[in-house]
Amino acid sequence: GETNKISYIGRSYIHQQAKMSSNKPFSYGNQMEYVGYATINGSEKESVHVMQSQNFSQTITLQFNTSSGSGSVCPGTPTLTDYDGNVYNTVKIGSQCWMKENLRTTHYANGGSIDLGSDTSSTIAYRYYPGENSNNVSVYGYLYNWSAVMHGSSSSSTNPSGVQGICPNGWHVPSEAEWTQLINYVSSQSQFWCDNNSENIAKALAANSGWQTDGTYPFPCAVGNNLANNNSTGFSILPSGRNGVLHLMGAYAYFWSASQYSYSNATSCLYLQTIFSKIVPYVSNPSEGYSVRCLKN
Repeated sequence: GETNKISYIGRSYIHQQAKMSSNKPFSYGNQMEYVGYATINGSEKESVHVMQSQNFSQTITLQFNTSSGSGSVCPGTPTLTDYDGNVYNTVKIGSQCWMKENLRTTHYANGGSIDLGSDTSSTIAYRYYPGENSNNVSVYGYLYNWSAVMHGSSSSSTNPSGVQGICPNGWHVPSEAEWTQLINYVSSQSQFWCDNNSENIAKALAANSGWQTDGTYPFPCAVGNNLANNNSTGFSILPSGRNGVLHLMGAYAYFWSASQYSYSNATSCLYLQTIFSKIVPYVSNPSEGYSVRCLKN
């Protein structure tokens, strides 16, 4: 498509609108991606991306992050690169610097390869295609079992975890405590709440695209409803699902932690569903294939 850049000076309550045209074929109902560019206080900013079907004339509201605080790129580390050469954007949430995208590497930082799995295993390191389709990797990243994520490291419950595991050099697999730090920070900031409820932060962390909408559950704070209101943190959680027959793409997101419970051999992770308004801690079998986000050391 075409882009149109807007320069403006002023406070957040001053708005400018710009119309643009394109000679590209378009039919109502097509998925369209909207992104805005603005020069704010002398620095070019990119808005949060909004992707949705358009079936009638409507106004699209684009959100800009105008400071170096939460939701902006990590100062001094706008991107990181893995062994395969994949480049990932970063996002600052509170005092933490996170990958803004799901990991999609096929190698560890030392060059060791991660096999593509055709079966589940709690001992052999595997990666999996989201939705069992290789075309999904570029957007959703790979799914990995816990053995692949940890790369031989022991479970850690500390903050920081100290587990590099599958992450690039200078980055690590977050512990349960580090995921909790993220959730607690977002919950402490009222601008991220839905319906004035500090527990309803799922929309603030979920991406503006990919999530299924289910009219059976018309909850205003559900991730899958009104996608344009998602992702005020910039964390951009996508519904990459899990490996296996019930891959659940479009409706579920799971993320590994570096923390395992010794009494049950179950592993702590994070769980989000399209009809949820909250981020849910979850306990899973290490053989499952879930997404990975790394934290900067």
